Amino acid sequence: MKRKLGIFLAALLGAVIAMPKAEACTNLIVAKGASTDGSVIVSYSADSHTLYGELYHWAARDWAAGTMRPIIEWDTNKPLGQIPEVAHTYNVVGNVNEHQVAIAETTWGGRPELAESDGIMDYGSLIYVALQRSKTAREAIDVMTNLVKEYGYHSSGESFSIADKNEVWILEMIGKGKGR
Repeated sequence: MKRKLGIFLAALLGAVIAMPKAEACTNLIVAKGASTDGSVIVSYSADSHTLYGELYHWAARDWAAGTMRPIIEWDTNKPLGQIPEVAHTYNVVGNVNEHQVAIAETTWGGRPELAESDGIMDYGSLIYVALQRSKTAREAIDVMTNLVKEYGYHSSGESFSIADKNEVWILEMIGKGKGR
């Protein structure tokens, strides 16, 4: 077992060294059945020179009926619109919530004609709204896909790593094009 692990790590290191320089976030995920102790593991590196030392916190909160939540584009701080707030949101620290749901992302871009400049939900807002509204990874996927279905997707292609204490998923997302 140790020999196989050593060969795998040497091959992985060789692949990393041989890679051209890229500006992209990096996720590493391990499913429950692939870890020795049955843990689900997600790591996330935001490969950005502007994100040093940021750790976000949203406290759990109850919201009055009819409350609207502003959606602000994650990368530019540009207001994109509003969505209805839910009755209760969960505590979130960093990219993990109180129910051990974690979401990370890797931007892969995509075809320019698939961008939805009129969409409201950008990748960062999707992550943190889903964390505030989800008790499981599957629920987070439902929250994210339903929000995009309702309000449109404002970002380029993303690969989201979405995990809870039992399972891990990859959700690929790209827009359908303006007005679609």
